[in-house]
Amino acid sequence: MELDEMKQAWQQLDRRLEQQQALSLQLYREGRLDKLRNGLAPLVWGQAIQIAFGLLSMLLGTAYWTSHRDVLHQVVLGATVQAFGILMVVFAARILYLVQQLDYAAPVLEIQRRLATLRAWRIQVEAPVFAVVGSFVWIPLLLLEWHWELGVDAWARWPRFVSWLVICGWVSLALVVAAVLLARWTGRMRWISDNAAGKAVRKAEATLREIQQFERGD
Repeated sequence: MELDEMKQAWQQLDRRLEQQQALSLQLYREGRLDKLRNGLAPLVWGQAIQIAFGLLSMLLGTAYWTSHRDVLHQVVLGATVQAFGILMVVFAARILYLVQQLDYAAPVLEIQRRLATLRAWRIQVEAPVFAVVGSFVWIPLLLLEWHWELGVDAWARWPRFVSWLVICGWVSLALVVAAVLLARWTGRMRWISDNAAGKAVRKAEATLREIQQFERGD
């Protein structure tokens, strides 16, 4: 009887240790996932601001070209600014959708897979598109602002100056391409990718790795 009682006591102790370990793992996981969720908040707020700026650009561009329909280059300027606003809204909405798809109750590997989709979108789609668009979109924004605020139609009055602005845009794009090629040549593409993914994504990835290590007992 004493031996049986001792075996039962050991079994109960083992069960309690397993329960305690499971509880510790759950509490650690919940704490880390709360940290992950809070760490993504700046990304979400950034996209909300981008949507607001995109809507403002859409309204500005639409109001401009609809009030200058008789001048072709002014229609082009307004439509370009409008298209830029739409692009900003669509891309921000895509990021918010991918963040929303993160299921914090899912296994770590599933969360990592969805986070990898977010990283890939930011690196492979968002960064190249905005690198190209950002090199040129400031030109119609500047010309539109000058015309509305100062009453100066720079495109009609100084076409060579506008051509110089376009050349500056191409130079800006060339510098971006050169920087990427240099990073690839020097083995720094990981640095480029991490910066394109953003600090919030990198912190989320690090948090998931911490959970994995804790679950493995590393």
